[in-house]
Amino acid sequence: MQIRRLAGVAVAAAAITGLLAPGVASAADTGSQHRAKLGNNSLAAALTAHGNGKFDHNWNDYDIVTQAVLAVLKAKPSSPVSVLTQGKVRLTAFIPDDRAFRRLARDLTGTAPATEKATFNALVSAVGVDAIEQVLLYHVVPGATITAKAALRSNGAVLTTAQGGTITVGVADRTVPLIVLQDKDPNALDPIVDPAGLNLNKGNKQIAHGIVFVLRPADL
Repeated sequence: MQIRRLAGVAVAAAAITGLLAPGVASAADTGSQHRAKLGNNSLAAALTAHGNGKFDHNWNDYDIVTQAVLAVLKAKPSSPVSVLTQGKVRLTAFIPDDRAFRRLARDLTGTAPATEKATFNALVSAVGVDAIEQVLLYHVVPGATITAKAALRSNGAVLTTAQGGTITVGVADRTVPLIVLQDKDPNALDPIVDPAGLNLNKGNKQIAHGIVFVLRPADL
C-alpha cells in the first residue's frame, strides 16, 4: 500500500508544468535576497564537485540524492529536475542525507539496505523513476534563495514546491532553534533541517539545506 501510494504521486503530478511558479511566503523571501549579487553555480555542480556524489560509506552526506538526480535526468532529460543544473534560476532545496533515504527504503520495503548503492537500487525497484522524480521535486522550492537565517524567521510559512505540493516551516523554540518541515504524511516524523548542513552552495542563487528525513508528498 505504501509503495502504491508513493508511485501514485508521480501519476497525480504528471500534469504539473509550472516549475517556476511563485513558491515562497513573503516572510521567507526578503528584498535583500533579490538585491544580492549571487553566483550562478548550480546545485548539481556543487553536489558533484571534487568527486562528491558517489556512493561511499558515509551515511551523513548526500550521495543518494545526487545519484537520484542523475538517474532521473538520464532517463528523462527534459525533466523539471534539470532546474538543479541551471544556476541562474533561484531556488532552495532541502536535501535528505543518505541515512534518510535508508529510513525511507526500510519503511517502503521492510528492510534496511546495507549500503548506499543497495538503498538507491531498492528505492528505484520499489517505486520507479517517475515517483523518485516527483519526490525530488517536492524537495525543491523554486523562485527564491532562502538562507538559514531567513528560514529561522519564517515560522508558519507555507512553501509551494516544484512538485506542486506544499510544506510548512516550523521553528522550534529551543536553546538552538530548530527548523522543522511539515510534509503531507501526518503519521511519519517531520523532517528537520540538519544544523551541520545549512547553506550548502552558499553565495549562489541556488542554495540547499540538509535534512534528516525524506519529505513525503503523500500519506504513506
